[in-house]
Amino acid sequence: MEMALLILSIILIALVLLQGNKASDAGQIMTGGNTELFQVQKERGVELFISRLTFVVGAAFMVIAFLIMFMA
Repeated sequence: MEMALLILSIILIALVLLQGNKASDAGQIMTGGNTELFQVQKERGVELFISRLTFVVGAAFMVIAFLIMFMA
């Protein structure tokens, strides 16, 4: 179980790093330089797949972590 948790954690870190930085220009809120910050932007293609895969791997990570906690 611990090995599965380790593997899932490495995969989760890689998936998070692969995602696009949606808040990269959040510092421009004060200056008003980012007009597209609050517009609805749909994820498509690979971004959508990576986002959903991150959610699934994160949920699996939490389930295995809780199982390890309750078994100990």
